[in-house]
Amino acid sequence: MIAAVVPVHDGHHDAEGYGMDPATTLAWALLSLAAAAALGLVILIAGLEQVFARAPRLAELQESGSDASAITSVALALANTTLTVVVPAYNEAANIAACLTSLLGSEDPCGDWQVLLVDDRSSDATLAIAQEAAGACGATEPRFSLLDAGPRPVGERWVGKNWACSRAMEQVASEWVLFVDADLRLQPATLRRALAQATTDGADLLSLAPRLSCGCLAEWLVQPIMASLLGLGFPIEAANDPASAVAFAAGPFMLFRRSAYLAIGGHRALAAEVVEDLALARRIKQGGHRLRYLLALDGLELRMYSDFASLWEGWTKNWLLGLDGDVARALAASSAVLLMFSGPWLLAAVAALLAAGLAPVGFALVGFAPVGLLGQRLVLLAALALGLAGIGLQLVLRLWIRRQFQLPISFWWLMGAGGLVVGAIGPVSVWRTLSGRGWTWKGRPLA
Repeated sequence: MIAAVVPVHDGHHDAEGYGMDPATTLAWALLSLAAAAALGLVILIAGLEQVFARAPRLAELQESGSDASAITSVALALANTTLTVVVPAYNEAANIAACLTSLLGSEDPCGDWQVLLVDDRSSDATLAIAQEAAGACGATEPRFSLLDAGPRPVGERWVGKNWACSRAMEQVASEWVLFVDADLRLQPATLRRALAQATTDGADLLSLAPRLSCGCLAEWLVQPIMASLLGLGFPIEAANDPASAVAFAAGPFMLFRRSAYLAIGGHRALAAEVVEDLALARRIKQGGHRLRYLLALDGLELRMYSDFASLWEGWTKNWLLGLDGDVARALAASSAVLLMFSGPWLLAAVAALLAAGLAPVGFALVGFAPVGLLGQRLVLLAALALGLAGIGLQLVLRLWIRRQFQLPISFWWLMGAGGLVVGAIGPVSVWRTLSGRGWTWKGRPLA
């Protein structure tokens, strides 16, 4: 009788016979993720440099020069035109004084101009602070005036600042109207520069991209990442191309020729639109009007949020809609941020521990022993090196942001934590936008 010999398989060696064992697979996974994160950061930095090198910018004022006739023509046009600056405000007690002070301290942009603050039924001290700030600037009517937006119509859905802006337009008769957010600060020459640019370019909508500033820790965590994403995502060339259907605008600064604004229906036609700046820009282009979108990093500064709660509410409100409501893109974008910014820190830490034979509890289950294989260690060391390279690239990115946005590199080493926050913003934004639950702006429901 021939005895049947049944081989006893060792799971570890059997896996090696058919392919990599789990521990080696994990080491290569760490290496692959670290490489992807580093490559993503390289692409991001290179892309930003390319975009900003070609991006059109708000021109300096030309009060003198070789083309005297053109300068005189623009000066005459500015002297003979009119402008109303509309500031919609809801619970902006922390921002309104600085905003109005910068506006009312501006150089005269044209022959006749005024600032109209529309209080959208604020429950804080916005109105009193605004009056005090205007008084300190010596501004009285008609240079500065206040308007109570009043209650929103029953049975109609109005979101964001659309109601306040629409109410303001009932009072506006100027040739130009500029909508400015209350968290924006302007340099003295910005209004005149913008109006001169719009006149020279024949623009019907001129929107300016500001530089972001940070004040609280939550902003230092998130805003530099968002600034880089927005910078790379700006379709600047296409937005300025009349032949392209791509439209883009920055809501904090939107200067309209009033006739074009009225022709597209204005904010009233977009009462329920949460991301109204993009919708207005699209209507301008679709209506055959001229759109100009420029960088104005030297003329505008935007401080968006004062704490983590407002930052979380703001970005979860906009993330999905800012990506055209595409759920897949919204989740992919937040995942990419998580990989590029949190990945290098986490992957480098795990690779270092495993390479040193300090496998955390649980890693033994996939074959990591205190003394692993040489091949595994080499792969882990390579993953560690790429993780550290990714961290170094984050510092390079912050140095680039400092050069372009004059934003210090403070807390750059917290970009890994910032990546976790942005990584969570994506799915939460998808959930809130689609379900309507918790989807608010300054406490007001958007659903």
